[in-house]
Formats: sequence, structure tokens, C-alpha cells
Amino acid sequence: MADLGYVGLGVMGGGVAKRLLDAGHTVTGWNRTREKAQWLVDAGMRWADTPRQVAEAGDVVFTMVTNTAAVKAVCEGPDGLFAGLGPGKVYVDMSTQSPSGSRALADRVARVGASMLDAPVSGSVITLEQGKLSIMVGGDADVYERVRPILLDIGPKVFHLGPNGSAVTMKIAVNLQLHVQMVAFSEGVLLAEKSGIARDTAVEVMLASVIASPMVAYRGPFVLEQPEEAWFDVNMMQKDMNLALELGRELDVPLPTTAITNELLTAARGMGLADKDFAVVFDVLAQMSGIEAGVTQ
Repeated sequence: MADLGYVGLGVMGGGVAKRLLDAGHTVTGWNRTREKAQWLVDAGMRWADTPRQVAEAGDVVFTMVTNTAAVKAVCEGPDGLFAGLGPGKVYVDMSTQSPSGSRALADRVARVGASMLDAPVSGSVITLEQGKLSIMVGGDADVYERVRPILLDIGPKVFHLGPNGSAVTMKIAVNLQLHVQMVAFSEGVLLAEKSGIARDTAVEVMLASVIASPMVAYRGPFVLEQPEEAWFDVNMMQKDMNLALELGRELDVPLPTTAITNELLTAARGMGLADKDFAVVFDVLAQMSGIEAGVTQ
């Protein structure tokens, strides 16, 4: 069992921290809004008043926050995570940020004698609760081997992909497909519905067909009813799509479907749906099709 730290205890980060607690690790945590993390304190997590205190308490320290700017916000400054790192400690960033940003972060961590891994996850709230998350890891192989047993307490599939930045690159490559698949699924449902087939019937048939990927299986039903709290909202999804487009331009890889489907997320934001799960792209297409979507704003 290890002394761990965790910064960023939202829907996914909080769920990961809970799995680490359940595995018997000592977890010290911090979140910008303490109230959202109180359930973890009640479950045995130790609360810290700053990210620095989290880093001081843990031998391996995790972050899972929204973007590159949020990572910098929790890491820098006198109360930031960097101030609490030191020789022998390992910092594991599970956020999705740009590969160049992740590599710069690793260089900064190395200056204080610590090591860093980028380790974003693939999965949803459901797969997290089921213990089926997959984890992609970038960084030094020896550091990876040291942390791997802890990562296996989060999910059963852990992949070491290469040096720092490799894992977030892979995560971006995976995540662009989430939205592209959701758009295609929505188009199919709307085509069936406008031809006279009931929406719920169309969804049932599609989820029993060859197109029912794990993502479609758990997010497809959102076209019938959105979750009360977004699993992955429009802004978060568009952030990843923009990262993909930026990387595509950098590497001269054309991403035409990524570019086109990204504009539907812009439309969702324009319609005031930014806080909804990105499956709300169905509502955008429904309105374009003259069909009542049924999402409450």
C-alpha cells in the first residue's frame, strides 16, 4: 500500500480516488470546491488545504483537471503542487492536455528531482465504477514499472506507450473518435425517426447491431434522456477536438471528420448547451432536422 495524493476530485477524478481508497492506499486529496469532495473525506480520504500539502503527503501524486491552464493553476505558485515535490516522488498527470504541454511539465518536475508520467484514462463513469478503465502512460519505463501496480488498482489495462507526451497523444487520438461516433449515431437515429420509426425503437435496434461500440452502448441512450450531470460536457469535448486539430496541423495529418463534427459542438455552445454531456449534439442535429429533441435547458 502506498501514500498517495490526488488533486482534482470531480466526477472522474473523485471516482479514481475512491478506487485507490478501496484498494487500501492512504489518499490525501484537494479539490477547488471542498463540498464536492466531502463524500471522499467521509470515505476515509485525508483532506489537504493546498495542492502543495497533497504533494508533501504523497509519494505518488495524481492530478486530473480540465485542461493545460488548470494543470498550471494547481501546480505553480507557493501553494502549488511543484512546491511540495522533491527527489524520489512521482507526479502522475491524468488530465488531457497538449503533448507539448505535458512534456514541458515533465521537464519542470525533473528540475526538483521528481519524475512525471502522463497517464490519461479511457472510459466513462460507468466503466470506472465497473473497474474497467484503461490507462495510457507516457514517461520513463522504470518509473512506469514502479507506479504500474497502483495504476492496476484503478483499471485492469495499463499501456506504456513511450516517453512523456505519448499517452496524451494517444488519448487525443481516442477521444476525437468519441464525438465522431456520437455524431454518426445521432444522424442514424434521426434518419430513422423522421422516416416514421420511433426513436426508442431505433436506439434499441442500433444498440443490438454491429455499430454498438462500448461508447455507443453507454452514451447512445442519452439521445432519449440526458444524465442529470454531464459525464463529459461540450466544452471538455471541444477542448479535446481542438487539441486533435492542432496536433493534426503540426503533424500534417488531415482530420476532415474531426473538423466538421467539431463545428456541431460550437453550435451546441451557441444554443446554450455547453454544460450538457456532449451527446447533446443529437439535439443540435435534431433542430437542424426539424425534429423535437426533448432536452431540458
